[in-house]
Amino acid sequence: MKNIFLFIRRYFTFLSFLLLQVFAIVLLTRSSKTHEAFFSDATSELTGKLNERYSNLRSYFSLSETNRQLAEENNRLRNLLASNHIAPDSTTINYTDTTYRDSTGRYRKFTWLPAKVIGNTVTLQTNFLTLERGSNQGVKKGMAVIGPEGIVGVVVETSANISKVMSLLHRNSRVSAMLKKDNNAGSIEWDGSDPSILTLRNVSKSAKVVKGDTVVTSNYSANFPSNLMVGTVASIVADPSSNFYTLKIKTATNFFSIQYVYLVENVRFAEQVQIENTPLTNQ
Repeated sequence: MKNIFLFIRRYFTFLSFLLLQVFAIVLLTRSSKTHEAFFSDATSELTGKLNERYSNLRSYFSLSETNRQLAEENNRLRNLLASNHIAPDSTTINYTDTTYRDSTGRYRKFTWLPAKVIGNTVTLQTNFLTLERGSNQGVKKGMAVIGPEGIVGVVVETSANISKVMSLLHRNSRVSAMLKKDNNAGSIEWDGSDPSILTLRNVSKSAKVVKGDTVVTSNYSANFPSNLMVGTVASIVADPSSNFYTLKIKTATNFFSIQYVYLVENVRFAEQVQIENTPLTNQ
């Protein structure tokens, strides 16, 4: 204890300087949106680098499991290639020449980008993942994030080389999902308790749902492609005051061990938004 006081006394001026510097930076970021954005990006980059170092060490001890997941995912992607395209609408005339098409004339609807997970939380009420890929590598806000076994979340922030993903294990996360066998749709959310259990609400009681039924993303999601794995039904609760079930869903994704993901952009949706936001000009 004596040595601690001697250390503080010896370096009191320097420690006071550091404390005042931190206090000044906090005041500056709170009073200026420009400085707040700058320090936020800088903090994200620094945190990303630290998480990257830790992730490199952690991933070394799980190479076998990672390789197995990647092999399964590559096989699944080969089977999904056809679903990444849609047939052109013959009732309309397309003036856009920037949309990618395959050899059969079908338009590309989704693009996929691989990314490494370098940060992840599962024990908070608002959990996020940090990915080693940012705006310089094509990541955009709103892109869906898919893991080897199922969906993971949505990109909410990007910096130059790092992106931040709102996990399904976030109290504000909402994803449109449905029962695979009969397309009865509802909303997937998390109640903040068990990281392996999600809640599917507003499923009609007319659905013949049983434990073990598969739950996938629905056709109503603007972010996620349809029919991606969400999980399986673990329990069923019938609300006596309504005509809906509340289902507990065992997540397909293991959020404790996820190492690699894919970022998915809805190309057609992005183009539609861009066209709608483009002002008309005289030709």
